[in-house]
Formats: sequence, C-alpha cells, structure tokens
Amino acid sequence: MASLWRWLFGRAPAQTLSATVPLPEIIRHFNDAAGDEEHFPSTIDPRIYHVQLILEHFGDLAGKRVLDVGCGKGRFARVLAERFPESGMVAFDLAEAMLRHVPAGISPCAGSMTALPFQSESFDYAYATESLEHAVDIDGAVAELCRVVKPGGRIVVIDKNVEQWGRLKTPQWETWFGRRQLEDLLGKHCRRVSSREISYWEDVAPDGLFLAWLAEK
Repeated sequence: MASLWRWLFGRAPAQTLSATVPLPEIIRHFNDAAGDEEHFPSTIDPRIYHVQLILEHFGDLAGKRVLDVGCGKGRFARVLAERFPESGMVAFDLAEAMLRHVPAGISPCAGSMTALPFQSESFDYAYATESLEHAVDIDGAVAELCRVVKPGGRIVVIDKNVEQWGRLKTPQWETWFGRRQLEDLLGKHCRRVSSREISYWEDVAPDGLFLAWLAEK
C-alpha cells in the first residue's frame, strides 16, 4: 500500500486531485471494497452487453495488447483473456487489494489513471468500464487513456449518464457524464468518436443509465 502511495504522489501532478477529496481516501475506499464480493464481484456474466460491445468494437484480440483501466478485480479482463488467450491483457487499478483477485495470465498493475505508467502508443486497445467516473481529473484521465493507445487503435468507455444522476448512491468524488462531454474529450485525441445509450443486456431496451463511447485513435 505504501509503495503505491509513493508512486502516486511521486508521479501524479498535484492538480489531478480535488482539494476536498484526498487520494488516500479513494484508495482506502476501494481497498476496503475488495472484500465485498456482492457489489464488487471477481467474475461477470460474459453475455452482458458491456462485454459484447467491447468485443464488437475491438474485434480479434489475438496477439494484441489490451489495457483494462480501472479494472477492479479484473472481471472484464478475465472474460476477454479467456476468449483470446493469445492476447496480452493488462489489468490496471488504483487499489492493490482489488488487483490481488486478478487471475493468472493477466498482468496486474497499480497506479492512477491520470498518470498511467506505460509508454505512449503501447497498447492496441484500451477500455474503461464504470471506472472513469472515479478519476476526479476527467480530462487528464481521458488524455492518458488515449496517449497509451497506438494510432488506429480503439477505445471503449462505458459509464453512467449524468441525466440519471441520483438514481444510485455514489461517493462524493464520483462523476457521471453527458454524451457530448466525453465525445469532446475523446475527440481531442481520436479521429473518430461515437456514443449511444446501452443496457446491461442486449435484448433489454436501454433505460438511460449507461452510456458507451467508442473511439478510434
């Protein structure tokens, strides 16, 4: 834990954090949450549309490097790695306790999504599923997400719709998004960006809670 804090405070720019939300508080929150399997599960049903959308947008992952940003326990990375064992999956998260649940064959890495410890253009694909909302510095996190993806690479962001704010209990630092907001941020770094409402299940109509942004760098 201490090593993670040293890395973050040594590398992350001071302006990435809200003065009212200390980074250690966020780290503690998710390290404590790692013990809650009900709300922070290690596995996910591979049939949910979040998974299917990532696979549709990325295509064949064999031989490709893929980054899961804000992976939690690696539930999405687990499904993708099982489907494409020849891929190079990296599971990245703020909380070391979460990363202890990442399955073998997937590379875990701890740090802040506002200062990703990877070389520029080092991944073919990257995605963030319900994790960007915790970044605090959203602009910085989006810039980093795009920085580490190769030209021609693809990005998926799935998160909650600001128009539905209040439907769920949230920590004080969490941010929900409008479609145009993230389209504009991704558009600074990507040549093609689109967004749409999605549901957890393909055969269930979206109820407005979840939005997906699909980008090509």
